[in-house]
Amino acid sequence: MKVLVAEDDASLREGISDVLSELAEVHSAGSVDAALALLQQERFELVLTDLRLAGTGKGGRSILEAARRRLQAVAIVSAATPEDLQRALEPLEADAILAKPFQLEDMIALVERFLALRGDLERLSKAWPPESGWTEVAAGAHLQQVQSPEPEEDATWIRLQPGTSYAWTHHSGRAGVLVVEGALEVEGERQPAPRYLFLSRGQPPTMRTEQGCLVLSLALRG
Repeated sequence: MKVLVAEDDASLREGISDVLSELAEVHSAGSVDAALALLQQERFELVLTDLRLAGTGKGGRSILEAARRRLQAVAIVSAATPEDLQRALEPLEADAILAKPFQLEDMIALVERFLALRGDLERLSKAWPPESGWTEVAAGAHLQQVQSPEPEEDATWIRLQPGTSYAWTHHSGRAGVLVVEGALEVEGERQPAPRYLFLSRGQPPTMRTEQGCLVLSLALRG
């Protein structure tokens, strides 16, 4: 799993990267431009970025916009008040906020939450869905709830027939999505299996598949 850390304070960036390296493969960027370049080259389970960041564009907001287009989760690090942060990002919304000054334990817990989402999807995807129990919610689109011993897990299998378009509305909040088989087209970009995506709150994109696909979706806890 991969995490991107965007921070222009070199000592803070290195410190955060060292701590998080125990949890994931960490890529770091000291400017908006460097972070945007990495977002074009790699996919991340979480992008952790300071709101105020050196480089072209609008600091962390530019990184949020770019990561959102590629369906990757973003946590904003900022000392701004919630009201100022909302004004700086609107109409977008970060997937998580890490308020400065922060404790290392808080940062670790935040990152672990997003990494666990990917890990839980991979674990649940190993138990293939049964052929029975599917509910048709639209032409060519069938859903089935995952039978899990963990009551807090809200996971859903989605099976789309070739040529199907589906408005993603069964998870209205933040959710991880794992393309298990086939390929899914989201916002005009083809996402072949195995591909992990993150849907942010208020972002129910219409998805389409030409060849058909099997997808697993899991709501983010908390």
